[in-house]
Amino acid sequence: MIELAKRYWRIISRPSVHFSLGFLTLAGFIAGIVFWGGFNTAMEATNTEAFCTGCHEMRENTFAELKATIHYTNRSGVRAVCSNCHVPHEWTHKIARKMQASKEVWGKVFGSIDTPEKFQAKRLELAQHEWARFKANDSLECRNCHNYESMDFTRQSVRAQNMHTTYLASREKTCIDCHKGIAHKLPHIPPGEAPTDTPGQVLPADTPLAPVSEVGTAASAAHR
Repeated sequence: MIELAKRYWRIISRPSVHFSLGFLTLAGFIAGIVFWGGFNTAMEATNTEAFCTGCHEMRENTFAELKATIHYTNRSGVRAVCSNCHVPHEWTHKIARKMQASKEVWGKVFGSIDTPEKFQAKRLELAQHEWARFKANDSLECRNCHNYESMDFTRQSVRAQNMHTTYLASREKTCIDCHKGIAHKLPHIPPGEAPTDTPGQVLPADTPLAPVSEVGTAASAAHR
């Protein structure tokens, strides 16, 4: 095995007989551009809405729900696609996310959520994975479009104003703590695991936990 490796190394390290060093350098440079362009084109293709909704599991479940929300249709005409919320924009984080998402191919092959019943059974688990990811990166994907410094608080409800200027400003909470039901329906959540019960989150002792319906209402009000 060692001898075979040495033989291949001698072959690839041997000076070129027919082509100059300049030609090989230029050819390598062009090949690198073609490879990089093709790689990025393929990467961007996997971020399109058409790609994300290509399988019926997403098209008939979460995407169908998204169509009824303000993230899909609104007065400004700015629509969020799947990758805006579920894929980081920075290249290194994007690559890491793509590698992590490769597990979804495994789930597709073995039909983990290929029926509505299977999807509902795993919905809370899947949602918790995304909630934890958003919590860990301080709702980075939300902040790519929503900037605290640019918020017009006069156009928000009183409750939304209070929540944003208090907990978001102090960074005690992040977007996902209160807006879990803004783009997709909330799964059935057992008692004690309400949307604001995020692990590691510190709530003031005199602040009662809002019920699921109230959280959804406040989330909608914050986007009006």
